[in-house]
Amino acid sequence: MTLDPGVWGVLATPLTADGSAVDTESLARQVRHYEHIGATGLTVLGVFGEAARLTPTERRTVVETVVASSTDLPLVIGLSAFELDEVCAEATNILPAVGSRLAGLMVQVNSSDPDALSKYLNEVADRTDRPLVVQDYPVISGIPITTADLIAAVRNVPAAVAVKSESSPSPPAVAELAAGLDIPIFGGLGGTCLLDELAVGAAGAMTGFSVPEGLLACVAAYKGGGFEKAREVWRDYLPLVNFEFQAVIALGLRKRSLVLRGLISYDAVRAPGAVPPESMLRLLAEHLRRTPGAL
Repeated sequence: MTLDPGVWGVLATPLTADGSAVDTESLARQVRHYEHIGATGLTVLGVFGEAARLTPTERRTVVETVVASSTDLPLVIGLSAFELDEVCAEATNILPAVGSRLAGLMVQVNSSDPDALSKYLNEVADRTDRPLVVQDYPVISGIPITTADLIAAVRNVPAAVAVKSESSPSPPAVAELAAGLDIPIFGGLGGTCLLDELAVGAAGAMTGFSVPEGLLACVAAYKGGGFEKAREVWRDYLPLVNFEFQAVIALGLRKRSLVLRGLISYDAVRAPGAVPPESMLRLLAEHLRRTPGAL
């Protein structure tokens, strides 16, 4: 079994106005939107979902809400920890809420050594008895690994059903991973390199973007018409993709976008996320106004 190709939407975790709790009504609304527009599946409790800033109870609430809000979308559930016992504890907390909807547990690369990494991933798989999506995101993890070593590690993990590649520059990494593994490779990084990732073998996108309709349009255009057709479609979304992918304030920008689109009620973020300055919020509204289908 491997993950289906396409767009696996990465959910933001909406918070109440003061940021103190999960806004379950907004989360349900966001999930229903992804289902309505035809996402392949959902990624829950990822980096975009502020999973590392949520309590275990809040993580469980997020998963329960997502499952209750969608009839049949398969789910990839992110695990934030890097140590085996902590990762398995996170899994134990959320697995009862997922049931048969789980397509994979997303586990971070936690070692630059391929032997140590494959040992760790196999131990997670053995203890959880679930398929794994391997996420390589060194900016977040602080752990770089060469693409060749990542391939060597994943080849020795029978439970691996996909790789989410977010090591910059991502297109060369995706190309090498796609050539070296027989499981799908998904790009992330806010969609900033989506077109080129598709061109070198990516199976689709697994990323947070406030107008996921653009991700779906690009992937569908590539499947139906190749690079030229996808490029034509994607260029209308690129200014917003680039604008939203700003260090420190990226999450705040995307959450404000989701508020302006009516998909969540509040744009609160938890530290170390930052509220964007008013100058950027005004510019964001202009980008949204010019993005197909955003408003």
